[in-house]
Amino acid sequence: MFDLGWRQWLVVISILMALFGTIPYIKDTLKGKTKPNRVSWLMWSVAPLIGVGAALSAGAEFWPMLRILFTGIMPLIVFIVTFMAPKAYWKLEVFDYLCGFCSVVAILIWLVIDEPVLAILVAATADGFAFAPTIKKAWTNPETETLSLYVVGAASMLLIFPSIPELSIENLAFPVYLLIGHITMISIIKVRR
Repeated sequence: MFDLGWRQWLVVISILMALFGTIPYIKDTLKGKTKPNRVSWLMWSVAPLIGVGAALSAGAEFWPMLRILFTGIMPLIVFIVTFMAPKAYWKLEVFDYLCGFCSVVAILIWLVIDEPVLAILVAATADGFAFAPTIKKAWTNPETETLSLYVVGAASMLLIFPSIPELSIENLAFPVYLLIGHITMISIIKVRR
């Protein structure tokens, strides 16, 4: 079977936590209670996948990046689910499209950058642009978000840090950014509700 060390088990547990944390979000989306911003969720799937590719090409360890890979796959599932639940639609505005455009531009810049560390930072920036519409939506309409997704997401990201064998930009950029993003959403939802 698999001969995993403690670091790899932390990654596996983190992935399982994130998976189980996403299930209530998907259920709430299907019920129309949660209304994901499609720009955010689509771009959240793209930027981490690019970040993983860049990090691995820069020599990052596979196991910590596996968690980031799932950070790209799970938003893609949520994005797809929004098309199955008509009540889950969040009306996009100019701000959403502008952030999506900035995210795409950052991804295009990543494609032409020949420096993996800079590419990782640009990919994280692209993901940050994707986060802005959901942060705005959570501020104005916190009831359209499922808090547990972000709580479990933050906890699962914290599990990644002990699994990182070397503290470097390649290994830390996305986990730190994602932890900050989850904590930001938790704070906004709690304060605004």
